[in-house]
Amino acid sequence: MLTQYSIKMPHAVYGGENAMDNVTEILKKNGVKKVAMFTDKGIEGCGLFALPEEAVKASGAEYYVLDELPPEPSYMAVQKLVDEFKASGADMIVACGGGSVMDAAKLASVLVTDAYGVKELLDNPGMAKKCVPIILIPTTAGTGAEVTPNAIVAVPERELKVGIVNENMIADYVILDARLIKNLPKKIAAATGVDALAHAIECYTSNKANPFSDTFALEALDLILENIVPACEDSTAMEAKNKMQIAAYYGGLAITASGTTAVHALSYPLGGKYHIAHGVSNAILLVPVMKFNQGDPAFCARLAAAYDRCCHDGSACRTVEEKAAWLVNRMDAIVRRLEIPTSLQSFGVPKEDLEGLVAAGMQVTRLLVNNMRPLTADDARSIYLEIM
Repeated sequence: MLTQYSIKMPHAVYGGENAMDNVTEILKKNGVKKVAMFTDKGIEGCGLFALPEEAVKASGAEYYVLDELPPEPSYMAVQKLVDEFKASGADMIVACGGGSVMDAAKLASVLVTDAYGVKELLDNPGMAKKCVPIILIPTTAGTGAEVTPNAIVAVPERELKVGIVNENMIADYVILDARLIKNLPKKIAAATGVDALAHAIECYTSNKANPFSDTFALEALDLILENIVPACEDSTAMEAKNKMQIAAYYGGLAITASGTTAVHALSYPLGGKYHIAHGVSNAILLVPVMKFNQGDPAFCARLAAAYDRCCHDGSACRTVEEKAAWLVNRMDAIVRRLEIPTSLQSFGVPKEDLEGLVAAGMQVTRLLVNNMRPLTADDARSIYLEIM
């Protein structure tokens, strides 16, 4: 656990009933003349864009919609959207969407310059400076992108997804309005919810864990274990959905204070090469990596502490090993209950690609160094084989 630590948060976060109304007041208060609204075709198609659009209209500001972002976008696709944003001349960004939309918007907020672009930030993220203020509105309860300083993009030539990290990308304002996830399809709700679950347990067991990250990671874990199933399976379970949205936000805060570990590290090649959705990649790897990490007594002790906080079903586990096993089994049961794939078989990943996956996964040293049990290339090979 770190002995020195810090946490950086958005300037303001608005949640609860009719939270979207705050968008109008934010724009008026800041004297915004023109808004660039980032979203995607899927969000527009299912009607989720209407609420933020009406809130922006009510401010009286002119607005411009940027919605040509593909799923799991490459850095080139993001750069294309950034260039369009730069030409719009907007003085505020409002982004409504999942992780990819919010990450693209965050990058746009620091790229109103001709000195560098997304590609340059892959190698030197520290050069980015905040240029335009930003409001982030998540439409899933999972990625935590609304609060992190991270932007994840695919790098096709490396067959990998890469994280660009710079605190200047932290949002100025965040809106958590559960109406935006009320009718989220179960498949998307499940995958993004398990992403939040991974954030919570990884950050709590990270080598960079600290009192700040523990506070948010444990609360997120507790909320997710209790609410993820009804939030995904029942469109009327608004209390559960609201708690999942808060949990996802807390998971993002935990990332900001600590960091994810080998689950995310090994998932990046799955998204980068095969375009498997980020949450699904994490769900496939979550339990195999947790079981690998159980080989470290210190990791098991952390899981046992999480069990003590988050077990409310009357289980009477006594030993550290029993408590750790209960928590891993609970995560496995959630993934299976929500019908998320647990192997790569349905994605057509051939065993001939194994060594490429290992090589790519081992490049993600930014996250692998956080894993409590050191993970070698042989270990990564065994984990990938388990899910093939």
